[in-house]
Amino acid sequence: MIFVNLGKIASMKEVTLKIPDKKFKFFMELIKHLGFEVTEEVEIPEEHKNIVRERIKKSYENPEQLQEWDEVKDDFRFD
Repeated sequence: MIFVNLGKIASMKEVTLKIPDKKFKFFMELIKHLGFEVTEEVEIPEEHKNIVRERIKKSYENPEQLQEWDEVKDDFRFD
């Protein structure tokens, strides 16, 4: 989702636009060329938020199962 702020700094309007994929790059170049402020916002699905909330809840219920980052970070592999 792209938000384009239109107007003066003291008073701005916010506009949400849906742009076809094939016109998106051109539109973004035009908006930036015209000097408008562009904010890209990523929408997080409610289902994903609920998963994180549940994990946080479990961490409070079972703090003894948590591990220190310094102890586990070397176990991660990024191929």
